[in-house]
This record gives sequence, C-alpha cells and structure tokens, in this order.
Amino acid sequence: MKLDRLAVLIFIFIFFFFFTPAAAKDHPDEKNNDIPEVSHPFADVSDHAQDKGGHGHVNLGETLPLYSCIPFAGMLLSIALLPLIAGNIWHHHFGKISAFWAASLALPFINAYKGLAVYEILHIFLADYVPFIILLWALFTVSGGILLRGTLRGTPIVNTGIILIGTILASWMGTTGAAMLMIRPFLRANDYRKNKTFMVVFFIFLVANIGGALTPLGDPPLFLGFLHGVSFFWTFKILPHMILATIILLIIYFVIDTYYYKKEGASTPDDGEKKPLRLVGTYNFIFLGGIVGSVLMSGILDLGEVSTLGVHRAIQDWVRDGLLIALGIGSLLATPTVLREENEFSWFPIIEVAYLFIGIFITMIPCLLLLKAGPNGEFAFLINAVKKPVHYFWVTGMLSAFLDNAPTYLTFFNTALGSFYSGLTESTAVPLLMTENAIYLKAISSGAVFFGACSYIGNAPNFMVRSIATEAGTQMPSFFGYILKYSLIFLIPTFVIVTFIFF
Repeated sequence: MKLDRLAVLIFIFIFFFFFTPAAAKDHPDEKNNDIPEVSHPFADVSDHAQDKGGHGHVNLGETLPLYSCIPFAGMLLSIALLPLIAGNIWHHHFGKISAFWAASLALPFINAYKGLAVYEILHIFLADYVPFIILLWALFTVSGGILLRGTLRGTPIVNTGIILIGTILASWMGTTGAAMLMIRPFLRANDYRKNKTFMVVFFIFLVANIGGALTPLGDPPLFLGFLHGVSFFWTFKILPHMILATIILLIIYFVIDTYYYKKEGASTPDDGEKKPLRLVGTYNFIFLGGIVGSVLMSGILDLGEVSTLGVHRAIQDWVRDGLLIALGIGSLLATPTVLREENEFSWFPIIEVAYLFIGIFITMIPCLLLLKAGPNGEFAFLINAVKKPVHYFWVTGMLSAFLDNAPTYLTFFNTALGSFYSGLTESTAVPLLMTENAIYLKAISSGAVFFGACSYIGNAPNFMVRSIATEAGTQMPSFFGYILKYSLIFLIPTFVIVTFIFF
C-alpha cells in the first residue's frame, strides 16, 4: 500500500511540474509561434506537417526541454534496479510499472502540447510499436514450432559453431528470426553445463545483433536505409567490419567456454544411445520464409498511404502486418500443441516484452524528438560534435544502445547528407554518399547495428533471448550487470579495435 501511495505522489509531482505550457521556451502569456495550437486531439495535424514538409509531423524537439527525458530514465532505472531490490513486486507488477512511466510522460505531455502530443504518441504506437510487436510475435510464434530432436551436447566447439551459424543466418532472416530459431536448441544443448550465463550473453552479442549487419533484412536501421535509397547489397561493404568483430568475440567466447568446460570437469553425459539430430515442425520454415518475404515486400512495393487517426502509414506496411498475423496464426493451427510443449514454448517472454516496450516506446518520445531536432534542439551539442567517421560510429552506436536504433540511424544518416550534399534531393544525395563518402555511411550503419548489443534494450531480440533463457533456468545478469560485466569488458574493446582499423 505504501508503494502505491508513493507511486501516486510521484505521478502527481511529474504531472504538475514536469510538463507545463511553460515547457515551451516562451512564457504561456507570450505569443509563441513555434507551437501551433491544435484544438482537438485528432485535428488535421497533416496541415501543419505540409507546411514543414513532412507527413503529419511537427518537430517538438526544438521546444522540448532536456528534462522531458526523465520518464525514460525512470523506465530504464526500473528495469535495471527493481528486479534486484524488489524482485517479487517487479515480477508481479512490471506491466503496471511500465504503464505508470508511460502515463507519467503521456498525460503531462498532452496537457502541455495538446493535439501535437497526441499525434506523437499515436505515431509511435501505430507506426513503430504495433509493427514492432507484431513482427516479434510472428517470429516468436513460428520459431517456437520448430524443434530440434536428437543428441546435441554443448561442448566449446559445438557452442561456437551454433553461435556462428546463428550469426550468419541473422543477416538473411533478421536478428530476431535467427535468435528465436537458435536460442532453444542452444539452451537445451547446454542443459548439463553449470556456467551458462556468458553463453547467452555472447549469443546476444553475435546472433541478436552483430550478425544482422550485412543486409537490410538483418536489422531495422539498415532496412530504413534501404527505404531511403541505400541499395540492398551495399551493406556488404560492412562485411570486413562484421568479420573482424565476429572473429574477436568468437575467439573470446571459445576461450571462456573452454576454461569453464575444463573447470567444471564437464564430460558429455551418457544418456544411453545417441539419437541422430532431426528437425520437427519443418513446415514452419515456410511460415518463416513468408515473414521474411512480407518484410521485404513492404520495402519494395509502393501502394500509397492511408491515414489512421491522423497518422500516415504506407498501405504496404498494413498489408505486411496483416500477413505477419496470418502467418503466425497459420503456424499455431499447423503445429501440434504437444510439439510446442516439448519445445518448452510459453507466451511469457513475448508478453513481458510487449508490456515493457510499450513503456519504453512512449517514454522515449522526447528523446527521439530532441535527437531529430538536430542542431535546433537540446542535443545540439552532440549533433554539432559529429564531424568524422569515428564520431558517427561511436555517437550513433552509443545512442543506439539505449534508444531505438532505427530513428537514431536516420538522424545521423540525414546529418551526413546535410553535411556533404546540402541542397540536393535525397534521391541524388544518397548514391553520392554511398560512393564518395561511403566511410561515413559505413560508420553509421555498423554503429547502429553493433552497439545494439550493449544493453538489453539495444535491439528487440536481446530482451526476448534474456527472457527465454531466464525461463529455462539460466541465471542472467541484471540490466547494469550485463553492461558492466560483459559489454564494457568485451564489446567496447572490440569496437575500439574496429575503430582503429576501419575509422
């Protein structure tokens, strides 16, 4: 009860003091032409946007204060600390805590900016969160129907091979698809091992992140670049960067795994007759191929746009989402329940991700708006400091580790276009960026993909893998534990080496 009262008090404080009309840089009594008045939440925001050259979007980032990011910080701290200091409360109420932080941003935000705030919330919900969770659900559902039977034991060589295969698959079926497909057999192969935490962490590093660097199918920021004119196979120019990072991390992993394997005195358990490996539920690969094809289709076709609650979305995006739902349902109908039970399938991981990420998506709205405002927002000091390829790599990367890496990629993609080809249309400038200043695009692309591995929220599959591993009995590090014990020790030095060689 005391916790509920404290939450109410915090919420009231934020509501009255966090966002007020004075959050805009002018006093409310003074005329302020920077923030158009929208009397009704679903008023025609697109009229304002057309004046600005966008689709229903006025960049509030030019007027938002830096402290508007406080709810996002609160959301991250809740994910990081509450499982440690109030584990029972967190486990039973993480959905309510996520809703609390989302409301702490949404209500005062709407109070201050009226219809424009409603538009931003609807936009991130309809254009970002909904397709995000539909894709995750479809991949999670379909991959949960594919079972590897037989005798597979996680020796250092076998484990390294599994991670390598997953890393290769990630660029062609997406990091989420590869991670969801490979994580369960990987965990089962290591059931008999005592020290498994580092295995899952390196799996996240490579399969769920770095492996997706080669094609637009691999990771959302590269897909976004593809939509903005970067050719499909241009991203193969990042192959040397990916190979270097992969080799370094795989060598480190193999050394650690070998050390613990010998320390544990692990010998492959004798379960009697060895059974040959056999995939069951292989028809789900058809559904998996359909998912990949649907995503690719949405980037190739142009069926026009449709407005939903004032938010413009491409028709092919709605078609893609519908196909993904149909493919997921098809997998559920085609796959026997007993097979999913044998695969230790449960809905909890996707439910946890859905609840937590709605809070993350809503609370990070001000952060993304400030970032999109470029030199005209509170992040101007950061945007203006980005000059060289090494800056693009590290700044894009560090922001991608905690924010949505797709809009972060697009922000610095546009920054590079503006720096080198100011005044040119995007269709003219992008081919020039790919050729004349390719090193900058390589830095942005690799930074957005690689650094997603630095935290649990850096990329969509990270949290899913963690949740599946935890449910399978693997002790996973806390939010900060993951960063301090693994990312800073293994990833950052790897990225420093990549920097010295390529940037």
